Amino acid sequence: MQDPCQIVRKSYGDPIAEDLRFVVKSIVGEENLIEMYPNKSNNYCCGGGGGFLQSGYKDARLSYGRLKDNQIQTTGADYCVAACHNCHAQIHELSEHYGGGYQVVHLWTMICLSLGILGPNEREYLGDDLKEVNIFHPETAM
Repeated sequence: MQDPCQIVRKSYGDPIAEDLRFVVKSIVGEENLIEMYPNKSNNYCCGGGGGFLQSGYKDARLSYGRLKDNQIQTTGADYCVAACHNCHAQIHELSEHYGGGYQVVHLWTMICLSLGILGPNEREYLGDDLKEVNIFHPETAM
């Protein structure tokens, strides 16, 4: 679980990080949540926020993000859940660039998947183990 800098480290702190964990644990089960260390208010920045993702300094951004990639790879987790779009884009690129092999999914993707309302065209970032889970076809729902 990635703790987004703006809402956790720079704003509401550990209480909002705990709320995010409550949601993820409710979706995937407490036994499936693998923590990064450090975490919550002390978690490492992914390197994609504050406009850096769109800045044009890709090499510097990927170099800075290496710390986050190492942190995620150390967990051995198959997925990294990101509640922030910038974190998602940056961490996804880090996984591809450094060969991490982990999937990066938006928090809303996991929520929709758990509710059975994630459309077939919204599964781009899911691994093969989840691509076919609870497929919702709006044209057949009535």
